[in-house]
Amino acid sequence: MGHWAPPYPGVPPSPKPRDYDGDVDDDSNAPVQGQQPPQKRHRLPQAIAHRGYSAVAPENTMESFRRAVEAGAHAIETDLRLSRDGVVVLMHDPSLKRTFGEKSKVRDHDWSYLSTLRTLRKPHEPMARLVDLLEYLNEPGVEQTWVVLDIKRDGGAAPEMMQRIAEVVASVPANKRPWTERILASFIRQAQKHMAPGTQISHVGFSTAYARALLHYAPNIGISMFRITLATPLRGPGFIRDMRRRGVPLFVWTVNEESWMRWAVRNRLDGVITDDPKLFLEVCRRVDQGDQEEEVEVGDKEEEKKKDSLIGTIGGALKLGIQVTLIELIHLVWLVILLFQHGGPEREVRKSFES
Repeated sequence: MGHWAPPYPGVPPSPKPRDYDGDVDDDSNAPVQGQQPPQKRHRLPQAIAHRGYSAVAPENTMESFRRAVEAGAHAIETDLRLSRDGVVVLMHDPSLKRTFGEKSKVRDHDWSYLSTLRTLRKPHEPMARLVDLLEYLNEPGVEQTWVVLDIKRDGGAAPEMMQRIAEVVASVPANKRPWTERILASFIRQAQKHMAPGTQISHVGFSTAYARALLHYAPNIGISMFRITLATPLRGPGFIRDMRRRGVPLFVWTVNEESWMRWAVRNRLDGVITDDPKLFLEVCRRVDQGDQEEEVEVGDKEEEKKKDSLIGTIGGALKLGIQVTLIELIHLVWLVILLFQHGGPEREVRKSFES
């Protein structure tokens, strides 16, 4: 059975290989970083739990994070916002309505009030803070798990947000491995200014043009791209090849269907952000076992091709076609707006780095 390798040098990896049940493999003969599997075998993507194991527990809660680790996820992805009194909380939406049923925004309340809320979804969990997550990641048996911080911007609060995050990280001494090896942060410019030197940074987006422009100014970042973008015939395959050639780590979000999971494995992406890390690990196991079979019947090969296809049926082809067309139209409109407002992606990126 194949072992997990780090997504790329310096990124917060799972330093010890894990088996498909999520247990750390202490075999001294396990492959080490940089060691390539023999012949046709390739590195498998790491499982990144989107807002924790949000398929089975309320998103961005400690219960969701624990369930993700128990399922074998290599990393946890979460969203960061500021409360009115400057506490870094884990919340995706600016509004409390969807997850907590409150008709107000996170930034309208102090932590003393936010801490009393409970999720609408059972088992009715409290809101979590960044400090809670970091302390959990320090617990025995969890030190191998890394975290992706999707930093949300509320108006002009970006510098304060990054400063608060840096303070929280500094307040929790890391066990065994420094946080710079376990944290992957978004929001590039502010992260570079405020986070500890060596902190890994990733761009989250849907535009390959903007991502390419960013890499000119920040060549050591990772790229987290919307799945439909990577599947578009005009932009996806070439972008994947270029990132692989340049050694840029490439992640994809949010992948919950088995066909997309198999597609991500076959395209050798570095990490898959998913609501269901357990299912993704099972898909990886099946794909990996299939790659090891030396003799496969022709009929079985055809069946495997169908499973790997994002289309599968006429209905699937129609759905994918609509999704690809829509994302391409959105991308085109966005580029036109960017062109008129800032002169295009390259100038926009240059301005942001020069400011």
